[in-house]
Amino acid sequence: MATTTTKVETFVGKRIRRREDPRLITGTATYVEDIQMPGMNYAVIVRSPHAAARIRSIDTKKAEAAPGVVCVFTGKDTKGVGAVPCGIVMPDLRVPQHTILATDRVYFVGHPVAVVVARDRYLASDAADLIEVDYEVLPAVANPEKALAKGAPAVHPQWPDNVAFTYHQDGGDIDKAFAQADVVVKQRIVSQRLVPMAMETRGVVAEWRGADRQLNLYTSTQIPHLVRTLVAGMLGLEENRMRVIAPEVGGGFGSKLNVYAEEALMGYVSMKINKPVKWIESRRENFTCTIHGRGHVDYYEVAAKRDGTILGIKLKLIQDVGAYHQLLTPLIPQLSVLMMPGLYNTPNIRADIVGVFTNCVPTDAYRGAGRPEATHGIERMVDILAAELKMDPAEIRFKNFVNKDNFPYPTATGLMYDSGDYATPLEKALDLVGYHKLRQEQTDLRKQGKYMGIGISTYGEICAIGPSPATPAGGWESATVKIEPSGKVTIMTGACPHGQGEETTFAQIAADELGVGLDDILVIRGDTAIVQYGIGTFGSRATAVGGTALYYALQDLKAKVKKFGAMLLESEDVSLIGGQVIDNKTGNSKTFQEIAGATYRALKLPPNTEPGLMATRFWEPPNFTFPFGAHIVVTDIDNETGQIKIRRYVAVDDCGNILNPLIVDGQIHGGVAQGLGQALWEQAVYDDNGQLVTGELTDYALPRAHMMPWIESQHTCTPSPVNPLGVKGVGEAGTIGCSPAVVNSVVDALSPLGVRHLDMPLTPEKIWKVLATKN
Repeated sequence: MATTTTKVETFVGKRIRRREDPRLITGTATYVEDIQMPGMNYAVIVRSPHAAARIRSIDTKKAEAAPGVVCVFTGKDTKGVGAVPCGIVMPDLRVPQHTILATDRVYFVGHPVAVVVARDRYLASDAADLIEVDYEVLPAVANPEKALAKGAPAVHPQWPDNVAFTYHQDGGDIDKAFAQADVVVKQRIVSQRLVPMAMETRGVVAEWRGADRQLNLYTSTQIPHLVRTLVAGMLGLEENRMRVIAPEVGGGFGSKLNVYAEEALMGYVSMKINKPVKWIESRRENFTCTIHGRGHVDYYEVAAKRDGTILGIKLKLIQDVGAYHQLLTPLIPQLSVLMMPGLYNTPNIRADIVGVFTNCVPTDAYRGAGRPEATHGIERMVDILAAELKMDPAEIRFKNFVNKDNFPYPTATGLMYDSGDYATPLEKALDLVGYHKLRQEQTDLRKQGKYMGIGISTYGEICAIGPSPATPAGGWESATVKIEPSGKVTIMTGACPHGQGEETTFAQIAADELGVGLDDILVIRGDTAIVQYGIGTFGSRATAVGGTALYYALQDLKAKVKKFGAMLLESEDVSLIGGQVIDNKTGNSKTFQEIAGATYRALKLPPNTEPGLMATRFWEPPNFTFPFGAHIVVTDIDNETGQIKIRRYVAVDDCGNILNPLIVDGQIHGGVAQGLGQALWEQAVYDDNGQLVTGELTDYALPRAHMMPWIESQHTCTPSPVNPLGVKGVGEAGTIGCSPAVVNSVVDALSPLGVRHLDMPLTPEKIWKVLATKN
């Protein structure tokens, strides 16, 4: 029988390599595409080539007669399946009926029209080419501002103004703030559409077991439990007859925080043919059919005193919704409004959001989801204000930071910032980069006609999502811990990490609490038949919420272990140390193995005690957490080509207590890569007809490894009082802090030419045109 290692070594706070990496980097992990079943069939989806069109007819006869074809379904066959859900409720929200296959009309390029199922995917693909759809092409609109213009094509005929929703928020007295202002600065700022681009595209395997009335759904998702509830509802299936398994998930970044038509469609097909069916998204489909992120057009106005004190901020936010709402679409711009004060003592705000339907794929959560857009806007405006007042951009930030003695801090948008010390990360970043020396060097270079810029961004974000009243499906998380009869420890978490490293950090937490070794612990997630309940992994909540549920389950379990240990030792004064219960008076001890064995044999139980060593906790957070930090980027601009070279990248982040510095640094680096992508290269571009012209990796410019700068990453630590771990979350930090720092740096470099603002992406072509025009 295996034995539990007795250790007093602690693990939390150490740079421990991720336990999940060996299987991920050696190709031995199991993704949806790796799942094979006897009698498996393969599905290919026929999609619209038009952004807007009526469907006059669909002829499937040739496809049905093609070799190997099992069945073909169109929208008329699937009318009984429920609509793709939108999880947000708002007073004036317009929610179009989002069927899993188009019926009489298509609304974006890639809209699913039919599905072909065959014995193998190549036969299905060949047959899909034989389906003839007669379209009546209609005018389309792909630009949210143009969609709001009078006379624009109506995306949904029942709403000719293309308004999907409106939202208004006031805090303080914005009119008084602007009346008292010495200066007002205004700017239109765009956060362009982005493609989330996970390494693993989406995929679904559905297996209907008719004899058992059981549907097993393997899907690449961040939220298996929510998929179980919502897809079961779409299919009219009892929830307890459905099992959802998320095996390894090769990246999500929010795009897999959703319920997609294909998940219900594959379930429908499998139930109809009573055989397993697999659909794997192509990269082209991933571009055109998985949600996009961002898509903001923001109009900012900032009122300030002559000394740089910010009095108030106005924002008109136009959100490109796309053709439909997905699960959280209307919520994303609201997150931007919540965080529009940034780290600054801004008592007065006014925000107006208008969500706009366009003939494009829907937008929804993408890494940071609303917070990168908010931070980019306010950090650009602070730099614009500093330039207007001829102040140093660092000085104006120090002047407006919320003081560290004022926490918890209520914002004008209704949040309560948990804890913070905003000046320290910026001071540390300035020291690290050698700020004053760089400014002198910049002055010297400008005399030589060279353009070097120094960009600062300070950011705050809303994490650990979140309290249930603020989330559409509950904001709690669950964890179960059991000590097996052998003494080994199994953790089952409702959080469903997909590359964040919680198999390691959760094991670190449990190892320290129980006093056992990391190798004694197994972490299970992503299977609704094993992990009974959960919400999922998004919004930097896995450790802050799921880890806290685990922490409290461990406390319950420790109490039970001590109770059994005391019984076996016939003592009332015991301690749990190093995987043993020790009699504090005699020094006698019992190991986990001895205690677990006695607990499961249950020959003699302490009073009011059940057999077994298992504990389950649901944890409801009382508040969000609010990480923060400061990023500084130094850039050099090539006068001849417009190329931007990042000379220094300094990131000082405060995510509260750090459980594993190696994993935190990895999250920062990955986030910075995505922030750089938005700042410099990436953009989903639709033409006026609604065709995605950046629909392949050959014309959608992702950052590659050789394009990444060296990131000088350091941390400060301000523990959160919201949870006993003191953690805040770090998954989005790099993305949020990066893009404004880069753009501020480039604008700073080009400011001698009179450049005041540039929208992302800052491609060489765009910079070259600026240099050619201004020089």
